[in-house]
Amino acid sequence: MPADAPVPADAPVPADAPVTVDAPVPADASVPSQRARALLRDAYDTHIHVAPDVVERIVDDLTLARRFRDLGMAGFVLKSHYGCTAERAAVVRAAVPGVDALGAITLNRAVGGINPLAVEVAAREGARIVWMPTVDSVNESHERDAPAGTRVPVWVALQRDLREQGIEIDPVPVVDPQGRVLPEVRTVLELIARHQLVLATGHLNRDEIMAIVEAAIEADVKRIVITHPEFPAQSLSVADQRHLASRGALLERCMTTPHTGKISWESWLDHIRAVGPEHSVISTDLGQIFNPPVEDGMAIVVDRLLAAGFTEQEVRTMAVINSRRVAGADPW
Repeated sequence: MPADAPVPADAPVPADAPVTVDAPVPADASVPSQRARALLRDAYDTHIHVAPDVVERIVDDLTLARRFRDLGMAGFVLKSHYGCTAERAAVVRAAVPGVDALGAITLNRAVGGINPLAVEVAAREGARIVWMPTVDSVNESHERDAPAGTRVPVWVALQRDLREQGIEIDPVPVVDPQGRVLPEVRTVLELIARHQLVLATGHLNRDEIMAIVEAAIEADVKRIVITHPEFPAQSLSVADQRHLASRGALLERCMTTPHTGKISWESWLDHIRAVGPEHSVISTDLGQIFNPPVEDGMAIVVDRLLAAGFTEQEVRTMAVINSRRVAGADPW
């Protein structure tokens, strides 16, 4: 079969299928192959940022849902740094039948920080993922004080604008000065466990991640995703990633991390090999106006994985099987 020939979505892939080390990357790596598209049938992208949002995005959620439907992908998780997306997701599901749009909540200041009430309401509205603080995490607070004229993320620009209006946003701690998980965080973890939601670690630093994961296990949280461990604000070592995998967590491999140069593709791929594909879930973190179309992101990653020698079975494990577990479409 030619390298770019479509692969039937239900075709069995032998567990011992040989690794093709010389699989070519497309001449234009931003144009996904049909092979990659076929392997992604029934997959979810569990980390996207699309409109409506408080910053400009490349696409809106309804348009994206139609594109996912046309590509045979199952759905996506709507992530916002500023509000719960469960109600939006319900509207998308109704407007575009056959696409499973899922909501989430991120525990930044706009929802009250570590706010058990917000988590309870989000759960009752059908949210799937609870992210720990991201843009308002203590770990990211230094970004706000970058010198004038420095190129900064869109969320930093937003916070500067709010500050100029007299709206100060205090960082959201998850541990005390001694590194102990705060009582209100433990309450949130209990809610996550009770509603069988997914805990994602957000933009916490290494020590916070380790503490939160252990507290989550104590609270009987069954579904834990380590948010983009290669992102500079996390930068988890292979040893740390292996430890977290041994505790039952999935390592989220976001397309934007290597695509934007925060880590080389080679190092990113090496981390997946070292920890094991079975412990990784592919997502994109796309939606920025300067990045590729959201619907292309997963397929671009699949082509990179295939070119690096990962088998089709390994790719489907990371991109389809594990993404469906995170989304709740299949048991985890």
